[in-house]
Amino acid sequence: MSSLMLLDGASLWFRSFYAIPEKVTAPDGRPVNAVRGFLDTIAALVAKHEPSRLVVCLDLDWRPTFRTDLIPSYKAHRVETAADDQTGVDVEEVPDALTPQVDMILTALRCAGVATAGAPGCEADDVIGTLAFAEATDPVLVVSGDRDLLQVVADDPVPVRVLYVGQGLAKAQLMGPVEVAERYGLTPARAGTDYAEMSMLRGDPSDGLPGVPGIGEKTAAKLLVEFGSLDALEAAAKTGAPALKPRARSSLLESADYLQAARTVVFVKNDAELVDQPDDRLPAAPADPAALVALGTELGIESSLQRLGAALSWPSP
Repeated sequence: MSSLMLLDGASLWFRSFYAIPEKVTAPDGRPVNAVRGFLDTIAALVAKHEPSRLVVCLDLDWRPTFRTDLIPSYKAHRVETAADDQTGVDVEEVPDALTPQVDMILTALRCAGVATAGAPGCEADDVIGTLAFAEATDPVLVVSGDRDLLQVVADDPVPVRVLYVGQGLAKAQLMGPVEVAERYGLTPARAGTDYAEMSMLRGDPSDGLPGVPGIGEKTAAKLLVEFGSLDALEAAAKTGAPALKPRARSSLLESADYLQAARTVVFVKNDAELVDQPDDRLPAAPADPAALVALGTELGIESSLQRLGAALSWPSP
């Protein structure tokens, strides 16, 4: 059966970096722990789930202006320095040993012929949201360690599921609308949207979202189920609906500006302009066999490339 697998690139190589010791190095001593872990992760995912199409989705802007203009605290705690004096671009706090490995990973993907996709001014989440929303033929499997992407789960027009790997591949959780609804106490028919709106209400310290004072996860879920949507909940607060407790009503009214901004910040885009529409079919053979062999030798990652080739059913060299 055909299917489309969308990988949250940065999420997976960060997790690979921390899962494998830095003492895993290339022959010249450079760390390649994230490279090996990331390639092994792709191999394991392809072998188990057998997608016919695959895209590694990239952050071309990890902290987009269209989000920080609305909520300046968005990911602000991850900024390494206030801003680069020359470019004015915020720098993400990334381990020194990981930064050069990202280029190695992208080179390996290019030589292997594995599709990547990005959109100017957008995060990988927006690329995933756009590709998943546009898919009308094959089931979609999103792989990420970021719960924010649970908002993309759907049943129509094609099934969209999220394989949440926040605790590693061995403990991966396959989440669809039913599972998200059951896990968080939401409505199955709008589980993805409910999850995003719940995140706005409760806040998310990992993304620098303040949330609505006094409304935690369980209260947010309960309110969304009771009133049907964030729009309806805010309307009830404005009209003074008896079912809404005074404290919650007051907090919602005081947070009206935040909630309006949060809709743009929290919901992933479904219309991001991709740099190039990738050929996402699994490569039947490496795009550049000689360069891939040379890279394997240079970085000492021959075994990981062999596992990737086996998972992709490449012919023996």
